[in-house]
Amino acid sequence: MGNQVVIFVGTFILLFTGLLLGYVLSQLVLGFLGFNLLTFLGTLSLILIFGTLYYVLFWQLRREQSPSLGGRISSQLDEEVTDSYLKSRLIARLSGDTVAAERLIEQAKQNYPGMPENWYCERVLDDLDRDQR
Repeated sequence: MGNQVVIFVGTFILLFTGLLLGYVLSQLVLGFLGFNLLTFLGTLSLILIFGTLYYVLFWQLRREQSPSLGGRISSQLDEEVTDSYLKSRLIARLSGDTVAAERLIEQAKQNYPGMPENWYCERVLDDLDRDQR
């Protein structure tokens, strides 16, 4: 909610500043407004305000939103890597017997429904460790 208010207000100020800057520049080009120190500083300040708001709205907010999206993607990748690593460990523990590994995972899914995929692999590995002791 807070970011939406900032975006709305910033966009409004950006539009207003852009219109004002366009008007001042058009009056300077057409010769209706004399070029002096006051018009130069006013135009320069409008350009700085416009540029700053543009940077804040369209670059900073995108950069703030990207890590969260990147964080979700990286966490999904981490889960996939962890899942494949655990499955590889389980298959190695069973001397390469992938059928037995899949069967044990399916059995764990039936016994404990609704858990994440890597939890089942960890559970089967823990069960195998316990059985070896």
